[in-house]
Amino acid sequence: MSDLVYYEKPVLLDRDKHRGRRVRAGQSFAFARKANSLYLAGVEFNEACKEYAVVFTRAGGKVVPVVMLGLRSRENLFVDAQERWDARYIPAFVRRYPFVLAELPGQALAVCIDEAYAGLNDSEGEPLFEAGGKETAFLRNALDFLAQYQREYLRTEAFCRRLDQAGLLREMDARADLADGRSFTVNGLLVVDEKKLMALPDAAALAMFRAGELHLVSMHLASLSNMQRLVDRLAERKSPLTPAPQPPA
Repeated sequence: MSDLVYYEKPVLLDRDKHRGRRVRAGQSFAFARKANSLYLAGVEFNEACKEYAVVFTRAGGKVVPVVMLGLRSRENLFVDAQERWDARYIPAFVRRYPFVLAELPGQALAVCIDEAYAGLNDSEGEPLFEAGGKETAFLRNALDFLAQYQREYLRTEAFCRRLDQAGLLREMDARADLADGRSFTVNGLLVVDEKKLMALPDAAALAMFRAGELHLVSMHLASLSNMQRLVDRLAERKSPLTPAPQPPA
C-alpha cells in the first residue's frame, strides 16, 4: 500500500518555506473518500476490530495489515455525504493527515505536509513555526505522533513478517452479493489460517502468546464478521462504481 495514498501534493516540511503557514482544523474527511483500504498498526487492532474488517495484504514485498473501508474501487464507505467519518474509531493513518513521514533515497525518514490540504493557509488555525523559526507546540505534537506511528509501524512489520514466515496466512476473496443483483469481489486479501494456527508447535504458540501476538490474531479473526457491515453499507449506496481491485500496493 502506498503511504501517500491520498496525499495530492506532499512536500518536505521546510522551516523557511512554511514559516508563515497555518493549519486550520476541520471535520471534513473528503481527502480519504477514495481510499477503500488503509494501513493499520497492531496497536490499533483492539479498537478497529469492533467496527472494521482487519485483513492482510502484500505491499512492496511485505505483508501489512489493512482496514477494509470499501468493496469497490476508489470508494470509502465510512466517509458519508457530508464528508464526516462514520465510525467511532478513526485509524491513525487518517488522523496524522496532512503530515506524513516519507522515505527519501539514501536518507532517513523526512516529515512532509500535503500542500493540497484545504486547511493549510496563511491566516487561520495553528501556526507551524514561531516567528523565529522554532517549531510550535502544535507542530511538535504532530511530530511526536508521527514518531510514535513509525515505532508502531516497525513493531507491526515484525509481527506480520513472523506470520508470513510461519506460513500462517492464506488467501481469501471477499464477495458481496446484493439483493438487487449486483455482485462485487475483492481479491488479494490474506487472513490467518486457523487450522495452521492450531497446529503450531507448543513452543511457537507460547512465543506468540508471550509477545501478545496471539491476541492480535484473535482480534483479526473476530473482525472478519464486519465484512457484512461493508456489504450493508454498500447496499445503501446506488452509485454505479466498478468492483474494487486488491488493496492498493
